[in-house]
Amino acid sequence: MPDRDGGPMSGTSTVTPVRSTLLSARLRSIGRSRTDRARWERPAFLGLLVATGVLYLVGLGVNGWANSFYSAAIQAGSQSWEAFFYGSSDAANAITVDKPPAFLWVIGVSVRLFGLNSWSILVPQALMGVASVAILYRIVRRRFTAGAALVAGAALAVTPVATLMFRYNNPDALLTLLVVGSIALTLRGVESGRMRWVVWAGVLVGLGFLTKQLQAFLVLPPLVGVYLYASPRPVLRRIGHLLAAAVAVVVSAGWWVAIVELVPTSSRPYIGGSQTNSFLELTFGYNGLGRVTGDEDGSVVPGGGTTGAGSWGSTGLTRLFGSEFATQITWLLPTALVLLVVAVVAVGVRKRTDPRLATVLVLGASLLTTGLVFSFMGGIFHPYYTVALAPYIAGLVGIGAGVLWQRRAVLAWRITAAVTVAVTGAWSFRLLDETASWQPWIRWVVLASAAVATVLVLLPPRRRSIGAATVAAVLVTALLGPTAFSVQTASVAHSGAIPSAGPAVARGTGAGGATPGGTTPGGTSAGTNGPGGTPPGASTGGSTGGATRAAPAGGAANLLGGSTEVSSELVDALSADAGDATWLAATVGSNSAASYQLATGDPVMAIGGYNGTDPAPTLAQFRSEVAAGAIHWFIAGSSSGSGSTTTSDSTTADQITAWVAANFTSTTVDGVTLYDLTAAS
Repeated sequence: MPDRDGGPMSGTSTVTPVRSTLLSARLRSIGRSRTDRARWERPAFLGLLVATGVLYLVGLGVNGWANSFYSAAIQAGSQSWEAFFYGSSDAANAITVDKPPAFLWVIGVSVRLFGLNSWSILVPQALMGVASVAILYRIVRRRFTAGAALVAGAALAVTPVATLMFRYNNPDALLTLLVVGSIALTLRGVESGRMRWVVWAGVLVGLGFLTKQLQAFLVLPPLVGVYLYASPRPVLRRIGHLLAAAVAVVVSAGWWVAIVELVPTSSRPYIGGSQTNSFLELTFGYNGLGRVTGDEDGSVVPGGGTTGAGSWGSTGLTRLFGSEFATQITWLLPTALVLLVVAVVAVGVRKRTDPRLATVLVLGASLLTTGLVFSFMGGIFHPYYTVALAPYIAGLVGIGAGVLWQRRAVLAWRITAAVTVAVTGAWSFRLLDETASWQPWIRWVVLASAAVATVLVLLPPRRRSIGAATVAAVLVTALLGPTAFSVQTASVAHSGAIPSAGPAVARGTGAGGATPGGTTPGGTSAGTNGPGGTPPGASTGGSTGGATRAAPAGGAANLLGGSTEVSSELVDALSADAGDATWLAATVGSNSAASYQLATGDPVMAIGGYNGTDPAPTLAQFRSEVAAGAIHWFIAGSSSGSGSTTTSDSTTADQITAWVAANFTSTTVDGVTLYDLTAAS
């Protein structure tokens, strides 16, 4: 009788070739875990996690609400379970954020337990970062040396954009954790041949879809290809396992989508970011193929197609190496590309089922697949998206460095190592030179250490002291630059929807039209600091070192991710005589609405959603809510983005604004125009 995986019973005397291969792999793994671990390995691993936690957690409150767009949705979810489930921007459930809500659920549980504050919002993100580093360490350590795993984990931890995102409340932190976890589970499936591992990997990919939609699926081709190629099971069995994993993806991603699509639109909030109140349209349009083609209905500014330069920056193979993207992610990208080739050659391709080869292939294929999509996508593309590349780059660097170190007795490998170190140092010096006025000594230290390390790696391995000096020089060359940028990132406040890591880039043109000369450290303290107000240290004017896009004609900067400063005088005016209105106020654009909602603690309707271009509510719906006394104030000052590419009713917000101005009397509080919608028109 076969067992669950199709093999013979343990009592039979027949051992199939597949079973023999699996048994040998398990014994090798057990042998490595018991005999190859030096006494320093476990303390070093724990030290890596502690150092990562310190980098991601210390001073975390300086970011305040971070991305107030999502913080407002988290606030809404803490007040209403319906808002929690749908990811609504407000507790009265007018409209959702423009992403699925899985990451909001994780943070929302923390807020439900510990109350609404910047720490309860951001600590889960930091812990996701520590977990991602730990999983990547285990991926590499299971097949390679402890030194290689430590380098991989450290490289991920100090990648500037990773430090930024694991201290921020965007969905990318959870997506990164889920993707790294899916790779780890798939590789376990490759080793063991057991279906359960790839099924669980499919579950994580499906949850990734509920975090950031189709971006989670970029890892699917590498996972499927490597399992199909490297699994020790027969071909038909491999295909069957992958089909089961596909079902797991559909179920884990589709249950929430099915509920949203089946619930009548009158019984749920409007799906933010869509033009037809459909999550499927959001998936395949604004957040899907539109990101690739640049044809995004509802986008606040047009894309630029897939070639040349558009509103979101030039596309092409060199995109990630230029401007602001480079200092976010590419510190070790050239090194990783070189070491990918090195690792494949060193491991060899003759044994298809070698778990080491599978590890190299899945990380390399994931890097190339995601990197090429990012390089050529013509739609919305922000620098912080590149955090998706960080685990692949770090893993390949750790593995490649490890195999080169093991083969340092051979001259050809030492020459390869010297070339790799020189490339790493030269590129790091180039990136540091982009911020020549910020800590200029760092780039010269990197250049000097690169020169020393290049010479040292060429020496035959004879003395332990020389080996220690070589390792130290190489680590300084590779990690000092990104570590400095990460420490700087962790030490200053970031806010808004388009944050950027590190100091301002001096010569870059930024992403999608940031002005030459980069950006300046920005942000002024919010004017409120009471219950529901802006936490201490919150910045309201963008992110330090980040790109700030110019507003479209007729629009306001907060439609593109900026925050609105809300004074205590304005909070008092809005909250006085609030009455029984469902929404304390309404205003155009989710970022404006979020600022007022966080400051007052009451629901604020975001007309037009994130960009102010969603046709929700319609003028008729808005007039009906006003007639019912459901909206107390209308806050003027924002307008829908007339630069939008949407072909639907993008003037809805303008129609509502004009109707309010024509029928209600305005008053000004601290420079902000308010309309009391409960007064007779």
